[in-house]
Amino acid sequence: MAVSNNITALLNFIALMCSIPIIAAGIWLASKPDNECIRWLRWPLVFLGMAFLLVALAGFVGAYWKKEGLLGLYLVSMFILILLLLVLLVLAFVVTRPGGAYPVPGAAFREYRLGGFSGWLRDHVTGDDNWPRIRACLAESQICSQNYVSAADFFAAHLSPIQAGCCKPPMICGFQYAGATTWNGAGNVAADADCGKWSNDPSQLCYNCDSCKAGLLGNLRHEWRKANVILIVTVVVLIWVYLIACSAYKNAQTEELFARYKRGWT
Repeated sequence: MAVSNNITALLNFIALMCSIPIIAAGIWLASKPDNECIRWLRWPLVFLGMAFLLVALAGFVGAYWKKEGLLGLYLVSMFILILLLLVLLVLAFVVTRPGGAYPVPGAAFREYRLGGFSGWLRDHVTGDDNWPRIRACLAESQICSQNYVSAADFFAAHLSPIQAGCCKPPMICGFQYAGATTWNGAGNVAADADCGKWSNDPSQLCYNCDSCKAGLLGNLRHEWRKANVILIVTVVVLIWVYLIACSAYKNAQTEELFARYKRGWT
């Protein structure tokens, strides 16, 4: 039984280490400027990682000091947490699969269409209930604080999706570049609904544009896709560790029953 418990303790220590990349990914996502404006998306992954840390610590203590009740609680709790992480991964993959990006001739950056993203993501992030607050937050941020020497430098820059959508008018509008957030000329207002919403006022820019909403979703998609790579590797390791821990726990129970049986005959 001591061998099985030692194996379980080691596996729980590995599971405890696996909580670190989950927490780190959550903190990285929460630190992004766009996520600072979407409060409900900022901390769930961090809280889930902390839950993994606490449950793995409980499992380690239960295995090391042979607390069977704590081990049983660990196995049930870890199963629920792994299931939650899998649900989060599947949801993140499904809602971030459509990209909404399209190339801009003569520019290194891309622009984004709101209709190219998941309807669920559009409704929960850029709906009328949420967007006024998000828009005000973006306007107060430093997202559009960019400086370029010339128009050539600007069009050669790899703008983030949110910079391409919120800090300038869509290229189809035909405005003339005068600065990163200053565009002159009459433009073709009929080319796109966003063309009439553009303003050189730093507090306005294109924050009311659909292209800004699409850029925000583009940023979220890019960031969550990066985080998903770490989370997929972590959840595979956690499932592997959990299955072996279950087997070790079962062996420990069998050994204990066998020891009791032998004591009953002696």
